Amino acid sequence: MPVSGCPVCGLKGTKNALWRSSPRRRGHAVLLAAALISLVALCTTAWATVPGGVWLIDGKAAVEIFDCNGQLCGRILWLQTPRDPQGQLNRDKNNPDPALRQRRLCGLTVLWGLQTSGPNRWEGGWFYNPDDGNTYNVSAELRTADLIVARIYSGVRLFGKTKTLLRVSHGRSEGWC
Repeated sequence: MPVSGCPVCGLKGTKNALWRSSPRRRGHAVLLAAALISLVALCTTAWATVPGGVWLIDGKAAVEIFDCNGQLCGRILWLQTPRDPQGQLNRDKNNPDPALRQRRLCGLTVLWGLQTSGPNRWEGGWFYNPDDGNTYNVSAELRTADLIVARIYSGVRLFGKTKTLLRVSHGRSEGWC
């Protein structure tokens, strides 16, 4: 059955002309399709790279960033001041939910839901700040292998704060969880 042309490339011919053509042409088409599928898979993998490791924020806390169901999450792994004045491990005392105020800060997940939005970029996540008990929107960008720039905001990015996270090695000094 003749057709006016391919709607994509405009080539004129008959329906299924590629499959009735030479085996060599079919082989090239299959190779091209395989190459395109591989390219898409590589791009998806590059976008999904997790900047795992331990990241220092403002010299006051270190967060371990990890993959959680295809998203970025982070938990507190080090605190500059891990204990209160009475010598007890710091707790989530500013949490708006009284039932959660006895949680230890060490090991607390404070970053979650960041989804890949491009190469080395994540958006749509949340950051819980135990200093004030509030949860904020967060987006992040991996600028170098050892530097993440995060934007923490409530509602409008323009009115938020930018935080720089530096990759550090897991230490053995006081404050490590």
